[in-house]
Amino acid sequence: MQRNHKFFSLIWWLVNLLLVGAVAALLYTSLWEYSVRSYLDGFSDAIVPDDAPPEQKVDYILAWMKSGPVHSTLPSPGGFSQRNPEVTLNYQQLLSICGTATNAFLNLARSSDLRSRRLLLLTPDRITKHVVAEVLIDGRWVIVDPSYHTLFRDASGQLVTRQQMKNPNIWRQATSVIPGYPSDYTYERIVHVRLTRLPLLGLNLRRFLDFISPRWEELIDWSLILERESFAMLLLSIFAVVFLLALRFLLGWYADRRLHLPRLHLRSLFSQTGRTLFSGPEAR
Repeated sequence: MQRNHKFFSLIWWLVNLLLVGAVAALLYTSLWEYSVRSYLDGFSDAIVPDDAPPEQKVDYILAWMKSGPVHSTLPSPGGFSQRNPEVTLNYQQLLSICGTATNAFLNLARSSDLRSRRLLLLTPDRITKHVVAEVLIDGRWVIVDPSYHTLFRDASGQLVTRQQMKNPNIWRQATSVIPGYPSDYTYERIVHVRLTRLPLLGLNLRRFLDFISPRWEELIDWSLILERESFAMLLLSIFAVVFLLALRFLLGWYADRRLHLPRLHLRSLFSQTGRTLFSGPEAR
């Protein structure tokens, strides 16, 4: 029994140490995300008028991306995060790659109060061949290709959706304004989240999620999680804190009800700390 108590004590202190680390990570990632949001708000305010209608806001963002940031090339491409908007917005080299260009566009669009999300075009083998964006304008999710600085329209000038882009005629009309636009960037196979990157689990996981809810990709803003590293780390730290708090509660219940081990409760610790800090000096 004593051995079991020692093992439980080890687990108890390990969980508490992990919880302290998770809380520290939560504080850090909260400041990180706040810093990124502040940076993006200032950046978007400089290039996008607040009172512009949604379509014009998209045009302003694309015009800035076409003119390019201050830096043209990366000094060391491998040393930079491609999911950090503070990087993708400052190097022309990254704005010419579909993935990082879409990352930059999505972050600026959100900071300009535009609802937007990424869209992956897949090969028959379900490998990503191109990345574009969708923006909600007048109740329709229309297609933007940030790497080609284009908001797609048909021959009549109407904005087009991903469903319309599956029509070969409309696809040709929309892409005819871009010389040399790759003919294989078509919309037969599209996803918002590519789960096949998860080894062994990806394909089966998609089938399971499609069975549970065919619209699961559109119920959550996956693009924000996948395209902004600071936000993804913030969510991960929140999950870690909640999970470890729940685990600590269960371990505490087990120690109190089954093992009958004395332990320091957080309430008692906070109470003792408060009395120590705020109580007046005692007369001797």
